[in-house]
Amino acid sequence: MKDEQTSFLERLPLGRKRPGLRYGATLVICAVCFAVRALADPVMPAGYPFVTFFPGVILSTFLFGVGPGALAAVLCGIISWYCFIPPAFSVKFTGGVMFAMAFYALVVLIDVALIDWLQRMNRRLAFERERSRRLAERGEVLFRELQHRVSNNLQVVSGLIALQKKSVTDGAARAALEEASRRLGLIGRIHRQLYDPQGDQLHIRDFLDQLGPHLIDASGKPGIRCHVAVEEDFALSPDAAVPMALIVAEAVSNAIEHGFGDRDEGQVDISALRAADGMLEVRVTDDGAGLPEGFRLDQTNSLGLKLAQALARQLGGSFDLTAGHVTTALLKLPETEAA
Repeated sequence: MKDEQTSFLERLPLGRKRPGLRYGATLVICAVCFAVRALADPVMPAGYPFVTFFPGVILSTFLFGVGPGALAAVLCGIISWYCFIPPAFSVKFTGGVMFAMAFYALVVLIDVALIDWLQRMNRRLAFERERSRRLAERGEVLFRELQHRVSNNLQVVSGLIALQKKSVTDGAARAALEEASRRLGLIGRIHRQLYDPQGDQLHIRDFLDQLGPHLIDASGKPGIRCHVAVEEDFALSPDAAVPMALIVAEAVSNAIEHGFGDRDEGQVDISALRAADGMLEVRVTDDGAGLPEGFRLDQTNSLGLKLAQALARQLGGSFDLTAGHVTTALLKLPETEAA
């Protein structure tokens, strides 16, 4: 309804290219105003000759513009003067009559001028709104094109590293290049969903719903199930999105690689909730083989786990890995990153 009203107001005055229709409709409005005033004359107290004609002038100007409004003002003034200012059906130039007509002329002049000014401002506003809409659409297209190119470039770099790995004979170097290629590929694949053209914050539920299954698909083990549960749909700072994605990806990849090993089936659960201390807790649990005997996260040689800890500290949070009935990777973020 609001859009329809806005569209109608933006089309005013009506019939700009059909002057005959505009002026003809104005004459009809004046005739209706005269008929109403004539019918009401027997019960109308003296001293109200213009009472039905003011609305006619306003309506004509509002619907058809200044020209028809001016015509309505002149016609209604003449009819009022001749028919309803005593003595009726005559034209007198007394002081009282001149004062009444001057008052009428002032009122209709103000009405016509105000309506015309408001309609000009409304048309200008409509023009600026349309211009802003086109600029916003263009900005969004350019933004998404930039995001697409950045994502593609990251994928290209990932591919180049993967090609370079083939010429490396050292096992540790090959593993490091493979891990770097995987992480760059991951960033490239999720980059499009991490940023919004309007700079809005990301919703963790949508973010994890896409990230979790994507990581499982990339592992090449379709038998592993992934379930995402978000207790509350937190908003995530865009600056925290990539580090968080890398941490969650490392936890899921670690579960698939070490927890399940040669197993092609298993369960990975990703959950997010607000803890009692106000921190955002993201948990990644799996029902795999668990952690090695005597495992300590602070003494691990895994580059990925060290990276996860460093990224968590960068966000002002922490990352921990514990074993029990299930293996749990716990990422805690402060309220500044999740609001």
